[in-house]
Amino acid sequence: MYNDARATHEAARVAAVAPRESGAHGASSALAKLLYLQNDGYIGDARHAVHQADWIAGRLANHHAISDENNALKLGYDPVARAWPSWLDQLGVRDDLLPEVLVPGTAFSEMDPQVARSLGLPATAHVAAGTTDGVAAFIATGADQPGDAVTSLGTTLVVKQLTTQPIFAADQGVYSHRLGERWLAGGASNSGGAALLLHFSADEMDRLTPQVMPDQPTGLDYYPLPKPGERFPIADPALAARITPRPAEDCRFFQGLLEGIASVEALAYRQLARLGAPHLRRVIGIGGGAKNDAW
Repeated sequence: MYNDARATHEAARVAAVAPRESGAHGASSALAKLLYLQNDGYIGDARHAVHQADWIAGRLANHHAISDENNALKLGYDPVARAWPSWLDQLGVRDDLLPEVLVPGTAFSEMDPQVARSLGLPATAHVAAGTTDGVAAFIATGADQPGDAVTSLGTTLVVKQLTTQPIFAADQGVYSHRLGERWLAGGASNSGGAALLLHFSADEMDRLTPQVMPDQPTGLDYYPLPKPGERFPIADPALAARITPRPAEDCRFFQGLLEGIASVEALAYRQLARLGAPHLRRVIGIGGGAKNDAW
């Protein structure tokens, strides 16, 4: 999972050999997790390293060992060169575990006939390489011009901005997914809905939302986190939440938390701008939190 930090030792090994622009940095990367499993003897007779989308597509096609450029990014794949980099050899990564990487949406097989029958689908249906949930969500919004951005307000806070050039800054938690000949630059913060649920239930938040006054800021300088550790826009595995002082009124505290998450979002886009992202053209909000008008 994104917040599983067990592979800290492996992340340090990756940091020692991977170029700065690699998307495989950090204890939450798929590469660090693969090394953790490989070095601790958990791999056994496994033949393929697969992401969730790869596994589903492989089950449909009865043919594994296929991935896509977006899911493979944090496994170490180089989306600029469109190849697995040679520095993976220095980490002892088993070449036979790495999948063939395709452009998202590329059909690679017809559906397995038995699987097709069980699902009531034609056996002539094609199975295509997938993408990540974040990239899929971006595409679904209709954002299609450089400067368009999408913020996903869910358990975590994810921001992505369409750019003409890739932006990588592992020390700041920034990476880029390839989207055709353009790029989605951004990152994911641990702030978000999970941090809110530490203090209020969903029903309590529904009750408090009408009392929130966005045009009257509380001035509470919060940085809500569900537990210590942040990825982006501040890359600090030990960063503690900042949620004091707490006012006596629940509605004021709730508003301060929402303002804090909004400040994290603003900081994220300022960070991207400093790293060379184009001027923001528009920001589209999606996810469960987007239903909350006050947020």
